[in-house]
Order: sequence, then C-alpha cells, then structure tokens
Amino acid sequence: MSKPFASSTDLAEKTETLEVLADGVYALTAQGDPNVGAIEGEDFVVCIEARATPAAARDWLAQLRRHTDKPVRYLVLTHYHAVRVLGASAFGAEHIVMSEATAALVEERGRADWDSEFGRMPRLFKDPDEIPGLTRPTTTFATQHRIELGGNRGALGLRFCGRGHTEGDVVVWHDRSRTLFAGDLVEAEAALYTGDAFHFDWSGATLDRVKAYRAEHLVGGRGAVARGTVATDAAIEQTRSFLTGMIDAVGAVHRRGGTVKEAFDATHAALAPKFGQWPIFEHCLPFNVQRVWDECDGIERPRIWTMERDRQVWAALQG
Repeated sequence: MSKPFASSTDLAEKTETLEVLADGVYALTAQGDPNVGAIEGEDFVVCIEARATPAAARDWLAQLRRHTDKPVRYLVLTHYHAVRVLGASAFGAEHIVMSEATAALVEERGRADWDSEFGRMPRLFKDPDEIPGLTRPTTTFATQHRIELGGNRGALGLRFCGRGHTEGDVVVWHDRSRTLFAGDLVEAEAALYTGDAFHFDWSGATLDRVKAYRAEHLVGGRGAVARGTVATDAAIEQTRSFLTGMIDAVGAVHRRGGTVKEAFDATHAALAPKFGQWPIFEHCLPFNVQRVWDECDGIERPRIWTMERDRQVWAALQG
C-alpha cells in the first residue's frame, strides 16, 4: 500500500513553546515544525524567518508581543523555501534581508517551490489566500552582513557559511548571548530535508564553519533549542551523521550500478533505526535520496521541484 504523500495527512496541530534564551533573545519551537526567532535591539526587533503565510506569522508575532512591543525593523530570511518566507508581509519590516544567492533562487524557483511545499505540507499554510506573492529582499549581501542592535545589545552577524541545505543559506550570530540561529543547516532531532542541498559541501566545510562558532544556544530549523556547547556540538554532529549516512548508502548503490529505488531502500534501512522516529523522516527521504543520486550523477545544481516532479519521485521511491 502506498504511503500518504509527504506530510499531506499530518494535520494535527503542534504544541508551540516560546523560549527566552537570554535578555531579548527568543526562539519559538513547535515539536518539529519550522522554528522562528527574534532578537531585540535597543528600540526595534529583528525577526528571523517568516513562516508560510501572513496568518501563521501573526500567530507567532502575537506570542512575541507578550514580551516586547518594539517594532520589527529587520526580517532576516536564512533561505528561500516557502515555509520560511511567504509570511513576510505580516511583519511590516523596513528591511528584508537575505543573501544574494537566496535572492536569485527566489526568482529562479520561488514560485515552483511555493506550489511544491503547499502540496507537501498543507497544514503549515494557514489562510494561504492572504499570501501577496513571492517575498523579495530589500537588502542582500554576498557573504557577510552586520546589524548593530544599539545600546548594550551587541550586534548580529549574518554569514554565508557555504553551500548546504540550499545554495544560499545563512546563519545569524548574536555575539552578546552566543546564540546561533542556524536555519535548516542544523536540525536537533528532526529529519533533514535535502532535496535542494549540496550534500558533500554541507557535511564537510559548511558544518565545520557552523561548529566553529562554539555557540551556547543553537536554534536549528526544526527541533528543540540546543543549550551549551556539548549540546550544540551534538546537534551539528547529528546533522552531519544524517548527511553522511545518506551519502554512504546512496553512493554505494550508485557505484555498483544499482537503481535509485535500490538506493532509497538501502538508505531507509541504514537511517531508520537512528532517525526514523524523527519528525518528517518519511516525508523527506525520497526527495533527499533523489538529490544525492543526482549529485552522484554529476548534476551539480539541484533540479527544480514541481508538484508533478514531487509526485513522480514519491511514487517511484516511497509509494
């Protein structure tokens, strides 16, 4: 019997937890749903990630407003995926910040990704008719950008650490509290989505650069906040282990001339004992394996996912 497509039947609401990591530093986690965050400046707020729709973003902002009424001046988007960016209009931010590579990806594949993610994860798209269109930046940067927070609140360092979850992911570092918002470059006991990834870069130099921050608090794209360098190192190494497990399993099948379906079965068998109970594991794995297979075939840049391609890959591998 075919498994339900992606997360199309995952309709149960998740429990959200707003955590205060330090003075004016906030993270909202939701049992494996996408995380968001915020950091207070002297007289403004920087929000990190926008959620999938304006309605979903307003729900997050209502929780944030219990702690601060400062206006949102900056909205930082770590990458281009629809569930991270399409709620941007709710923030009223003067500055929408993303990397130059992410801005290019919005233009190249943002519409296709919107349709794809809506089909895969409909529960996250609360009141989707409110989405005004693609989210485009007001500010872009190549590799690094700095936001001064004012007063004694330090600064935020935005950095492109290398190709990883996508071609343009950035991390957000708060020096004063030693907090790292890593986007989907790191997940804490939540499965990775890697359909748009560069697995070999990500599992090596990119994660090495993320780990070099020696963060005391790490907010990944999904899962719980990691606290303390032992826990933040563990979250990074869990992520690396997931990636190398896929690379090894798919690579072995590819080298012996097997099929992508055989690679999927081998990868599932290798990863499920450790990672199989993590959120969205079954959802992500077919798309992940297809992308690793493409890399083994020498396809450097990820092929664009569409609703039609999603269904084809799902039926071939997970159906």
